[in-house]
Amino acid sequence: MAEVDFYELLEVERSADDKTIKSAYRKLAMQCHPDRNPGCKDSEAKFKAINAAYDCLKDPQKRAAYDRFGHAAFQNGGPGGPGGGFAGQDFGGFSDIFENIFGEFMGGGRGGRQNVRRGADLRYDMEITLEEAFHGKSAEIRIDVAANCEPCGGSGAKPGTEAKGCPTCGGHGKVRAQQGFFVVERTCPSCHGAGQVISEPCTECRGEGRVDRTKTLEVNIPAGVDEGTRIRLSGEGEAGARGAPPGDLYIFIHVSRHKLFEREGTTLFARCPVSITTAALGGTIEVPGLDGERHELRIPAGIQSGKQIRQRGAGMPVLNGRGHGDMVIQIDVETPTKLTARQRELLEEFRTLETGEESPEASGFFAKLKGMFGD
Repeated sequence: MAEVDFYELLEVERSADDKTIKSAYRKLAMQCHPDRNPGCKDSEAKFKAINAAYDCLKDPQKRAAYDRFGHAAFQNGGPGGPGGGFAGQDFGGFSDIFENIFGEFMGGGRGGRQNVRRGADLRYDMEITLEEAFHGKSAEIRIDVAANCEPCGGSGAKPGTEAKGCPTCGGHGKVRAQQGFFVVERTCPSCHGAGQVISEPCTECRGEGRVDRTKTLEVNIPAGVDEGTRIRLSGEGEAGARGAPPGDLYIFIHVSRHKLFEREGTTLFARCPVSITTAALGGTIEVPGLDGERHELRIPAGIQSGKQIRQRGAGMPVLNGRGHGDMVIQIDVETPTKLTARQRELLEEFRTLETGEESPEASGFFAKLKGMFGD
């Protein structure tokens, strides 16, 4: 069936528009496909012929050459033959059936660069104090990053020139090859997915469109950040190659250990030792808060070790919200280790006056022991 007019093969007029040609091709391809006509050599031959016809007529340049020169346009090095501008674009017409059924093939259409890759995201680890996490801060950081080349504006082309569409993939960044019923799509080997080629690369960036630079950035750390908080700076990552969008910069916060407070969410915890007399008689203690204030806490008489006193609103601020958490003080009753003679004398006198009611937990414990083992 060689040399049969392409328009006759697709059963359309020579003036038919692209939509009519595509519709006719889909109809005939489905009818003649080898999978629907197993063992039929005529159907297989016709299927190959209509694929070749559609591959020519769907391309404006190929169609114009065919209308002018006929089949000779693709023979003996003609405008559409080897080296004539159309070689290497074996996209396979049958894939258009899939595009019609499933939408854009492999996740992308044919109208533009297919593999524009944004720049890489970057990570920066910042250590701050708990006080800085409480109040927030503004910090200046310096990072080494691939930035857009200024002389070429990130295009990669020598100033005064510009990149041109890749002739291999037609600017799509990908090429397709038909393998039986399936169509395989891969990155264009000529432009590596960029869709463009540079004949005169920029001498500063050697055609990459970006150069290594040290960049200084001002970072605002909001009040209330915690260990592991991630702050995203959009567009401050590495520049994309040849004008592609930049990546993002992520600031990871690490809060250094505090000498007094431990943190759990918005709650601040601290341990406070008190004397045995304060625990027995009651009193007050002052605890310095991260807000700069001195918080006075009342110690009730008879408090035991391990008991907690809560100060509302003296904890960490709520990140990106309103209000503060609480400050929780755990009381540790400290037994005196060094006594003067007079202090020992007073304690001895106190012991002689003990009835057991002063320490109900101790009395109850020893009462249980007597019950278990007798006197």
